[in-house]
Amino acid sequence: MSRFHREPCTYVGQVNLKVQDLERSLAFYREIIGFRVLERTETSASLTADGTKALLTIEQPEGVTPLKGRTTGLYHFALLLPSRLDLTRITVHLAHRRVYMGSADHLVSEALYLWDPDGNGIEIYRDRDPSEWNWNGGEVDMAVDPLNFKELLAGVSHDDEWEWLPAETVMGHIHLHVADLDEAERFYVQGLGLEVVNRFGGQAIFLSSGKYHHHVGLNTWNGVGAPRPPESSVGLKSYTLVYPSAEAREAAAASLRQLGASVEAEAGGAYATSDPSGNRILLLA
Repeated sequence: MSRFHREPCTYVGQVNLKVQDLERSLAFYREIIGFRVLERTETSASLTADGTKALLTIEQPEGVTPLKGRTTGLYHFALLLPSRLDLTRITVHLAHRRVYMGSADHLVSEALYLWDPDGNGIEIYRDRDPSEWNWNGGEVDMAVDPLNFKELLAGVSHDDEWEWLPAETVMGHIHLHVADLDEAERFYVQGLGLEVVNRFGGQAIFLSSGKYHHHVGLNTWNGVGAPRPPESSVGLKSYTLVYPSAEAREAAAASLRQLGASVEAEAGGAYATSDPSGNRILLLA
């Protein structure tokens, strides 16, 4: 597993989505992405890569409505693959399935972008070795350069066919639309305890723990002051932020309360809070 997705780092563990049609979404996440079903009910399912830990849950609430544009909420969740060969394999798989996708070389990583049947954004990526990342004064260099598909796919063979997500796949990061970047930064830095590691054009910031290139991205690309989506809308229901210890989580909860944020204990031991744009976060230890 990536050293940035275990203690002593604070990292995103699981993303929870609302969808319009559970069966349609299950087919997509199994056949296109390569998840396995860990548990399911008539209205929800938890999905896994390693057979034991849920990375994604999908839920079909009663009265769910289609995704509404130009609101706060999910930009994408990002699945981190363990190797470049895994990225090669899923690239070929998506091409064979005629899945429309975007792509980018971010200097720290190579990434594919696609959307589930409800329009929820997905990134699938592999990290370059941290020794190749370039840091300047506390900020890591990132870019949106073209992905070199010729190099990525060089030497691909029939033995490299995609079937399931590798067991070592983790939830690499989450990227969110917010209404106000300064307000969001205070919440995520002073409250949750993350560190800004990149500022992108005044419209996006990237935050992490332990000098990762980012565990959380925030942007105002849907407009400064963007409204929250309707409660019934498909999209992000919540995501989990995993702290390295109970003490670290308690410190974050105390800092959030000092900022005036609500932090409530949930069944199962999680603390629930929401950022200033309404993105719901479950704090785990």
